[in-house]
Amino acid sequence: MYIRHNLGKTGEEIAEIYLIKNGYKILERNFSCRQGEIDIIARDIKEIVFVEVKTRKTNICGSPLGAITKEKYKHMKQGAFLYLQENKGFKKFRIDAISIILRPELKIEHLKNVSL
Repeated sequence: MYIRHNLGKTGEEIAEIYLIKNGYKILERNFSCRQGEIDIIARDIKEIVFVEVKTRKTNICGSPLGAITKEKYKHMKQGAFLYLQENKGFKKFRIDAISIILRPELKIEHLKNVSL
């Protein structure tokens, strides 16, 4: 569990740096609610963005994005609505996914407006 947790935190840190470099403002990390956790909540120019980060050491088992299930997406959506209720003022939002593969070289894939 610890190694996987550490890998996930490393991926979230890489994703946060990536998002900042691409003009996003980080609002929150690891937002927890009854439905689960949202890895990163950020804001781009027009909207608030809820980001799921999936990290793998290698791509031997395929893309990390394959680990985002319909159930996970549903929980993220519910968590997003809860966050928006608690933080009035945000109207437009989307759900993104970021895939991070660490080896043999760092690869970051950012899918915007994910829908399952």
